[in-house]
Amino acid sequence: MPLVKVKEKFQVTLPAAIRQKVGVDVGDLLEATVQGKRITFTPKVAVDRAFVEQRLAEGLEDVKKGRVYGPFSSAKALVRSLHHESRKLKKR
Repeated sequence: MPLVKVKEKFQVTLPAAIRQKVGVDVGDLLEATVQGKRITFTPKVAVDRAFVEQRLAEGLEDVKKGRVYGPFSSAKALVRSLHHESRKLKKR
């Protein structure tokens, strides 16, 4: 198990093998939690709330204007519909 040294400004460097194993890259966010005397870092994804709200509003507008497909009785029916629509787009 690799050891990590706490540096002068309480910074630590994650060993390359660990970073690669969990897919952590420069600029990524890690959530730090404490359980007893144990510190755990968990990779997290930050989401821009304004972006999500804008995309949801666009989706709701599509629903209101009838620009949707379905409902489908099964996943197989959904896939069939997707294939049908993609063939129509290829013909254009």
